[in-house]
Amino acid sequence: MTERAARSTKPLLQILGPGLISGASDDDPSGIATYSQVGAQLGFGMSWIMLFSFPLMTAIQEVSARIGRVTGEGIAGNMRRHYPPFLLHGVVGLLLIANLINLGADLGAMAEALTLLAGGPAFLYVVFFGGLCAGLEIFLSYRRYAGFLKWSTLALFAYVATAFVVDLPWSKVIAGTLLPTIRFDSSYIVAIVAVLGTTISPYLFFWQSSLEAEDESDDPLAQPLIDAPSQAPTELRRIRIDTLLGMFFSNAIGWFIIVTVAATLNAHGITEITTSAQAAEALRPIAGRFAFALFALGIIGTGMLAVPVLAGSAAYALAEALQWPFGLARRPMDAKAFYGTIAVATLIGVVFNLLPFDPIKALFWAAVLNGVVAVPIMVVTMLMARQREVMGEFVLGLPLALLGWLATAVMAAVAIAMFVTSSG
Repeated sequence: MTERAARSTKPLLQILGPGLISGASDDDPSGIATYSQVGAQLGFGMSWIMLFSFPLMTAIQEVSARIGRVTGEGIAGNMRRHYPPFLLHGVVGLLLIANLINLGADLGAMAEALTLLAGGPAFLYVVFFGGLCAGLEIFLSYRRYAGFLKWSTLALFAYVATAFVVDLPWSKVIAGTLLPTIRFDSSYIVAIVAVLGTTISPYLFFWQSSLEAEDESDDPLAQPLIDAPSQAPTELRRIRIDTLLGMFFSNAIGWFIIVTVAATLNAHGITEITTSAQAAEALRPIAGRFAFALFALGIIGTGMLAVPVLAGSAAYALAEALQWPFGLARRPMDAKAFYGTIAVATLIGVVFNLLPFDPIKALFWAAVLNGVVAVPIMVVTMLMARQREVMGEFVLGLPLALLGWLATAVMAAVAIAMFVTSSG
């Protein structure tokens, strides 16, 4: 058996990597706040959306991963090579704005959750979490850091456990999941945009694409598939398994959060939940201290996973666009600007919590912003993946291309509907 063939027989846990990390980091504190608000406001009436978003999210993430593995460069790097600078700078600029707001909101939510559990000054916790996340990302070796991220995904099982601590009315849960209820008022459309924006998020496209390229460059046996077509069957199969399971995990956790909050807070008349920590606090008198603690600890655990991904995807995009040395496999002194971007992005997220923004609204609107920003980035990504000069013989096949364009069309439609219903 060749060494490359041996890679394809690895246990499932070792196959899982960029897709699992991307999917798990999608359930960040901003996402938890969005799912909690939807569950509290609409009950089981929007649990269907996690089933609906799963194939769309899986498609666009697989497209992003293929771009990285086929070309050996992330989305921004390929845009720099094949598209005009104004388009590259516009897309990267939108990503940076969305990521920085999301990062600041997530750090604030983590601090708020720890304050609920242990008391103390929230901003001190913001600084602590920001320093810890940046320090681990900058100073741990790539292999150890990738392992840390992979094992951090276990934090999300806190929401599975919480769902089984409370008493779920399974007939209502199943009906809400399989029988969509659609309304065309502004608040309902905004909620759909927020949920899709927190599941189909731009930073995940850049992160998974760049991490695939990073894994390839870090493996002496691997080459970009465009240069080594013989590696394609094994690698494309691995990407599909990794992405399918990662996105299933992500959407399943989101579904558990929605139905848990619906069964507890909505059922008791609590319909205004706008932060993840507020959802945890509201669970305490209804579902008990154990459910409250699980929910709050999950916020901190998911934040430890999501904050580095947000900062890292911004650094990858900027470094690829400006042709800086980059990569988590490099030592900090060999990629100063790349690691400096991670540090500065995290610092901006910390400072965000000192500004006169309403942190309660920031989490939800970060998800809405992601939903709007995702549309132009998805259009560029899909066009790129269908171009032979970018992908060589590995241009997207028709089934995956159709699903990817469907995801793009859905995101565009709900974003337009949000603006139309809001203006009306």
